[in-house]
Formats: sequence, C-alpha cells, structure tokens
Amino acid sequence: MESAQDLLIALARRYSFGDVGALAPAVLANPVKAAQVSAVCEFGQRLLTLDAEDFASELDVPTIPADLRRRARACHMPQTPKEQPRGALDSLRPAYSLLLEVIRVRWDQRELSAMMAALHISAEYLPLLAYETALGHSGDPARWPEGLRAPGSRFGAIGDRDCDHTRSEQSATERTLRVAGEPGEGWRAYFDRQHSQVAGALATCVAKCRNPCPAIDWVPDRENLATRCRVALTFAETPLVRLRHAAPVGHGFGVPSPEEVLDAWQRSRTALDKNGVGHQVMRRDGFPLAGLPSLFSAVAGTDLRPARLLADVSEHVISLLRA
Repeated sequence: MESAQDLLIALARRYSFGDVGALAPAVLANPVKAAQVSAVCEFGQRLLTLDAEDFASELDVPTIPADLRRRARACHMPQTPKEQPRGALDSLRPAYSLLLEVIRVRWDQRELSAMMAALHISAEYLPLLAYETALGHSGDPARWPEGLRAPGSRFGAIGDRDCDHTRSEQSATERTLRVAGEPGEGWRAYFDRQHSQVAGALATCVAKCRNPCPAIDWVPDRENLATRCRVALTFAETPLVRLRHAAPVGHGFGVPSPEEVLDAWQRSRTALDKNGVGHQVMRRDGFPLAGLPSLFSAVAGTDLRPARLLADVSEHVISLLRA
C-alpha cells in the first residue's frame, strides 16, 4: 500500500466508514476535504448500523449526493406523528432491501453478531412487510384502518380473555390506536418498545387467532395474507433467528461461527418449506444465506433484492478521497 490515503480507500471499500471518518482529519491535508469525508462516513456508518431514527440527520449535508439522501430517507423512521415524508412507515420495502445489503456485508466481513442483530430486526417487522399489500402502507399508526375499531373488535382491548394476544401485545395494540395523537416523546417511546409487538399481534389476528373477531374483516384476500403472515411468524421462530438468543447469559456472549449460522439456516429453510410462500426460501438466489431475499420477496408479495446503498456510499467516499 503506497500511502495513508490508499489505506483509507481500502477501508472505504470494506465499508469501514467509522474508521475512515475518524482517520480522515489526520491523513488529508485539506481540512475542508477531511470534513466532507467525515460527514459522508458518518452517514454511511448510520446506514450500516441500521440507526433508522437518525438516517435523516445528515440529509442536508451538500457533500452527500441527492440520490443517496433520497434513498436513505425512504428507510428513515419518522420521529413525530406528523413528520413528512413518512419514510419506512410508507413502505418497509426499501428498509428490507437495506437490511439484506447489511446482512450480506456483515457476513462477508464475518461480523456475525451484527448480522444476527439485523436478522432479528428483519424477523420482528416481517409481518408488517406482509400487511403492506393490504394496508397500502407499512403499519403507520396515523393511518390505521377504521376496521380495526369495528363493533365487536377485540383489537386493543386490554384484559379480554377471548383475544389470543398476549398481555404485552394487548397493551401495544391499545397504544397504537391512539399514539398518533401523542407528542413526539410518546411517539418515539412507542416505537422503541411496542411497534414490533403490534406487528406480531396483526400476524396473529389473520394467521392463527382461535377466536376471530371483526378486527380484520376489512382485509382483502385474507387467505393469501394469512399464509404470508404465517411464514413471517415461522421465520421468527427458526433456528437461525433463535441463534441470537442461544447464549446462556445474554445476547452479548456466544457469537455463532459461520458454520453454525449455515447449519441453522439450512434447518430453518426446512422448517419454512411448508407452503408455496415458504417454499421460495429453497431458491438459489446467489445470497450468502441462500433463499433469504426470495423468502422476503414472497412474504412482501413483490420482488425484493439487496440494496446498493452502502456500496454507493462507499464509492462516493472513494471519489472524495481521490479528488
């Protein structure tokens, strides 16, 4: 390697945005150029770590091309009930494409703990990806259909023993029906703690409720949605996703080896291959965890491929370093 600048370029190719941003002021003689590189690297690092709350923090930095800002904004989680645009609450599809890209990058770098965290996030919100075809959005609490409150609905009824939701799910569904009227602090607290539980609760409603109520009578093509949600619920219980919970003393210990991940994924594919939707996981789609993009596509009801957002941020950082 000929120079320190070449080292920064090599790190940028490996998506080591944090390292490049930290080292740029010491390596680059031009302080303006160093500040530009650091700003873009902070943007890339937030994407890589799936910091969806803060994706928009650098969106007004002119060093970041407009196309990259637009694509990041599509994955951003609104921080107030009325924030526009709605980002990931409009559609989770861009966020899942980014998740697939992050999973692939983390696998290639053998950063398996971070990869398992991305898989865990994917599992938590997968039912909302399925519901997007019925809702026209990805579970925006400001736009829930009135049918959830239909006469006789038990959705959000705390303590109703005929409802198959757990107590925490009942609390989350009750909250989701009113959180759009809360201030920003309450809105953010809801997304931190309860929105993923609403995703699971909606999947239960359509896919495995033993005492159906009118809450989802509004859903078109319910059988199709039920199948996709059933697969989403199964994915959350697969050996692969459960690897994150396997350590006896908490999530921070016992990172799985690549061999353990691949073995768990093969067993997961077998568990998922029970219907036409789950069978898509058996496709050889060129992904490190073969069939994962095809599975997400089948649950979403549309084609989903890994994004190129991180790759394009990397290329932009390299262009700045070479300029």
